[in-house]
Amino acid sequence: MITVSVIEDDPHFRAGLEVLINNSKTFKVIGSYQSAEDALPAIIHQPPAIAIVDIKLPGKSGVELIKDLKVALPDLLCMVCSYYDSDNYVFNALKNGACGYLLKDAMPSEIIESLKELMQGGAPMSRYIAKKVIGTFQDKTVSHQLTELTGRENQILHLVAEGLLVKEISDQLNLSNYTVKSHLKNIYTKLHVRNKIEAINKLNEKK
Repeated sequence: MITVSVIEDDPHFRAGLEVLINNSKTFKVIGSYQSAEDALPAIIHQPPAIAIVDIKLPGKSGVELIKDLKVALPDLLCMVCSYYDSDNYVFNALKNGACGYLLKDAMPSEIIESLKELMQGGAPMSRYIAKKVIGTFQDKTVSHQLTELTGRENQILHLVAEGLLVKEISDQLNLSNYTVKSHLKNIYTKLHVRNKIEAINKLNEKK
């Protein structure tokens, strides 16, 4: 079983996450905390594979907690689950080491699938959050090409940067979903990245 810790000050939402995760066949909650101050020493003492962190916590914020956790445990995967979607919260959480960002209106199945995606090296995000993040790169990436990639790979990466999903890219380029996914895998390998956010970041860095 893959271990998870939950840091959430709303007792009802925290309890719901615990039940959801423990009822899955893949994940198990080994720690549940209402504050960053409670969570930090306990998680360092008994590290999980994944920490689900709320942004608004009493005392130290979730953003600060993620930063502290990543310093102490660089391999820990942190995913935000929050009502808050302002640019400040989103980008500071990602900058400090969050690998994913879900809003609390996510379906239960989406939360479990996001945990699986995290373990596979992905960066799960609610679609609204993903568009917000990707949108920050659009002006800088629209005409730039990466020499490491083929023309088709550059084309697909730019469409990803515009916020298109695999199916939408498939429809626009008249390719199968499998072909698009294969191109994405090649892009990640060539750029030495793990997910679309890191790939777009590479595109932005080489502008």
